[in-house]
Amino acid sequence: MKAMFRKLLVANRAEIAIRVMKTARQMGVKTVAVASEADRTSLHAQFADEVVEIGGPEPATSYLDIEKIIAAARYTGAEAIHPGYGFLSERSAFSLACREAGIAFIGPSPEAMDRLGAKIDAKKIAVENGVPVTPGYFEPGATDAELKSAANRIGYPIMLKASAGGGGRGMRVVRDPADFDRELALASEEAVKGFGDGAMMVEKLVERPRHIEVQVLADEHGQVACLFERECSVQRRHQKLIEESPSPVMTQGLWEQMRDASRRLVLAAGYTGAGTVEFMVDERAGEFYFLEVNARLQVEHPVTELITGLDLVSWQLRIASGERLDLKQSLMEGDRSAITGHAIEARVVAEDPSKGFLPSVGKIVAWAEPKGPGVRFDTGYGPGSEVSRFYDSLLAKAIAHAESREEALCRLEGVLEDTHILGPATNVPYLLEVIRHPEFRAGRFDTGFLGREFADWAPAAAFPDEVGVILGGAVGGAPAEAEGRRRGSKRGQAATTVWDSSDGFRIIRS
Repeated sequence: MKAMFRKLLVANRAEIAIRVMKTARQMGVKTVAVASEADRTSLHAQFADEVVEIGGPEPATSYLDIEKIIAAARYTGAEAIHPGYGFLSERSAFSLACREAGIAFIGPSPEAMDRLGAKIDAKKIAVENGVPVTPGYFEPGATDAELKSAANRIGYPIMLKASAGGGGRGMRVVRDPADFDRELALASEEAVKGFGDGAMMVEKLVERPRHIEVQVLADEHGQVACLFERECSVQRRHQKLIEESPSPVMTQGLWEQMRDASRRLVLAAGYTGAGTVEFMVDERAGEFYFLEVNARLQVEHPVTELITGLDLVSWQLRIASGERLDLKQSLMEGDRSAITGHAIEARVVAEDPSKGFLPSVGKIVAWAEPKGPGVRFDTGYGPGSEVSRFYDSLLAKAIAHAESREEALCRLEGVLEDTHILGPATNVPYLLEVIRHPEFRAGRFDTGFLGREFADWAPAAAFPDEVGVILGGAVGGAPAEAEGRRRGSKRGQAATTVWDSSDGFRIIRS
């Protein structure tokens, strides 16, 4: 077994960079941050033991520049690079560049990434290994005519998907054959702009599906642990918003099938490290279909950590250093008796609900985050931080863990009520309305839930001009123990005070 790394460079920014650095620090590993010009005073740059400025604010000149990141690792003597999520995390060229530089890449090999990175190739591996896939046409280099012919054979409605896509880009639902050519052109154009690859595939549209993913850990010795599922069906415009574990609809039989399918796929691809196998579930038919593999740590990984007691970043580092998976047997086997309680995460993003959820940027004037039992708040921001237009709008991940789903939801409600951000607008009021919705509370939702139930949603109140003066010094921590007992409102109802503003900054409870 190789020795644990002494120094780790984190090729990312904000929340995920700090998250990785915290674990590294606990393991006695020194950390190196990379920062763009826009991030030179950011929290992740301050948190690391060393920081290297790598370029301009645009990602292409900094966080996406492989040569600069490799040079920073060499300059500081970092023996390993953790890519986080987004940016270069799923670029096989980055994994290969690390290998050629003699630097450990905390993630799968470039070969495994290539096998699973394109949806078409991944689906072929799935079919070859008995993993269910949605009926469709997944041929590399398929022409427009071939895709259209396949759509006619499959039967409408169908879904067009970019092979190299993700995050909802390059996807179009087509219900009428007359719309096929127009929608294909739009989807392909979007895929070229987003991924540099316009290759498309077509598959049968499953109405009202659930989006459920399986967290895996795989070592270099052929061992694979499937660490249960995450329910990711609450999505706005194909972007995940709320995730939880376990899923409200998971049964023992369905879990065993998904677990075994995930293990077969990971082994067939020669995958190592942490990854996620994503499935679409037809709840009414009791069927599931393979979607893709995310060859990295997911944004929503904390809910898995809370129900298993594991630190996934720690295991990423240990696997990359050659260690064998050494989990208790129930976790190695995916035995559901090993699940502890229920965890749920909500993504707090810098978007203005009063302006159609447009990104909101600027300086954070005041900040107070929740604290309390069963509360986790992962963030890369604080008072004085600048929310830049150049990067993802994720500000924080509000996470609650409790013995039951209902208790976790009540706790999450309190967590969101105690999240106070003055400056850029946030989606906190929207999140509160979503988790209070009776259908969501009952676990009855799918990927179209927000589109149906919140299509016309808008914040109820305007933000008073004088609040900045009143609350200019309101920074620090706010307790989360009240869990949903807001002054003047009842759980399940929208509050009506002026503090329930579009940017989510409300009065701090005493």
